Amino acid sequence: MLFLQLLVDGLVSGCAIGLVAVSFSLYYSTTRVFHVAHAGIYTLGGYLAWYGAMQGIPFAIACALAVAGAAFAGAVIQRFLYDELERREATPLVMLIASLGALAVLQNGVAMLFTPNILQFPNPWRTRMLDLGIASVSYAQVLVAASGLAAFGALMWMSRRTLLGRRIRAVASNPFLAEITRLGPRSVYLAVMAIASAMAALSGIMVGLDQAMQPYTGVLVLLTATIAVIAGGIGSLTGAFVVAVALSVLQNVALILMPGRWSIAATFALFVVFILVKPEGLFRKR
Repeated sequence: MLFLQLLVDGLVSGCAIGLVAVSFSLYYSTTRVFHVAHAGIYTLGGYLAWYGAMQGIPFAIACALAVAGAAFAGAVIQRFLYDELERREATPLVMLIASLGALAVLQNGVAMLFTPNILQFPNPWRTRMLDLGIASVSYAQVLVAASGLAAFGALMWMSRRTLLGRRIRAVASNPFLAEITRLGPRSVYLAVMAIASAMAALSGIMVGLDQAMQPYTGVLVLLTATIAVIAGGIGSLTGAFVVAVALSVLQNVALILMPGRWSIAATFALFVVFILVKPEGLFRKR
């Protein structure tokens, strides 16, 4: 029973980490910017929703407002930081350092505006349990899994069936050709950043609802998501999501054999071995 419970918990948390991985993969494969500040957007979304819930706003509305606020924050970073650096022909290293600076501003800004202490959502229904027979899940965990799968499905539909999705693929494939054919790469980058930020914020909200929140926990989530992006194959949204779920399950099931702090280290060690054997990732050909 313990194994099944850990397996279910891993699948649930994997849906949340999968959203971060997919959104990071979408942005990186389109812009080639290693957006470390994505972890700050993840944190910001959860705290905005928590603040709305503390003001008595219904959870669904607070969640929607927080997602919109995080998308706006991401768009501001794209427009006034990355776009400006790109106009000045900044190197990828400069972009990375700027992203680290944006991450520090977001995380410390959240800690100053709210608190660096652990916070929990005030909604009492989130801790109610459902018995599935093989395991038990809370209402919050149901929302985590449902929102993660729904957002991933919506993103896949958008990328394959809409004009915006075709523009994103075209810009990701050849930014120079997209520029001379007037596809507007900068406007596509802005849209991709807003979409990716909204998805990361949704994940941060749901994880905060299920567990708790601290301003600096998003970095470890992003690190796991980045590993999923690389192992799944850069540019493969499906690969990023699947590997993120697999990593989460592995970390949870490993608790049977080792303490939690060692399970994370073992997962990262396994990733290093995997990259040495298959550096192109699972879902992408060399």
